[in-house]
Amino acid sequence: MIHFFTESTSYTVDFPVSAITDWLQAVASQQHFIVISLTYVLCSDEYILKINQEYLQHDYYTDIITFDNSDFKHEIEGDIFISIDRVQENTSEHSVSFHHELYRVIVHGMLHLIGFNDKTEEDTAAMREMENNCLHLLFNRL
Repeated sequence: MIHFFTESTSYTVDFPVSAITDWLQAVASQQHFIVISLTYVLCSDEYILKINQEYLQHDYYTDIITFDNSDFKHEIEGDIFISIDRVQENTSEHSVSFHHELYRVIVHGMLHLIGFNDKTEEDTAAMREMENNCLHLLFNRL
């Protein structure tokens, strides 16, 4: 099951949830994973900052925080927090629409749960390539 919630933001989910969940399931399947439980919390900068401080001891804003709750290889269970404020700011930086950037960040979180990282330049390049492949899959479905 994949769920979307909002917390501490005026944003309301305005995208086709069933299409997005089907897409995420397809991405997981292509990577030989199954989604057991995945929760997305779309929130404000302040909300994600508190999570970053409390759980990761980081004192800065970020667009996404991913918590892996899975016990078994090739199963996805996790909680993903996405700052709507950061997503909006990223749209200018990447010259894309709000929904394009939101979908990129949504799949970015799931890719972390699959095992992709973005700590090095090489890892970041591989992550970006996979994000782009996933976005092409989505846009071909919509």
